[in-house]
Amino acid sequence: MVQTFVIIISGKVQGVYYRQSAKQKAVELGVTGFVKNLPDGTVMLIATATKEQLDKLVDWCPKGPPAARVSDVKVMEEEAHPYEAFTISR
Repeated sequence: MVQTFVIIISGKVQGVYYRQSAKQKAVELGVTGFVKNLPDGTVMLIATATKEQLDKLVDWCPKGPPAARVSDVKVMEEEAHPYEAFTISR
């Protein structure tokens, strides 16, 4: 059964290739959805997959790419929404 998570990552997460790294991790895990920078300096991931796949993505989020300095990760479940692939939204 697939689920959809909204994940908000705070800290030094813009300008450090966080979105590209998140996309690579999502594709590796078989997760669909998208990632985008928000105006407040956070990054938002909308991710759809099985609970096991989503848990692995959530576990990766506090690490991120080497230059990132993550201070907080918030995870909210929402109604499952299918996506064709995982993309970077601008």
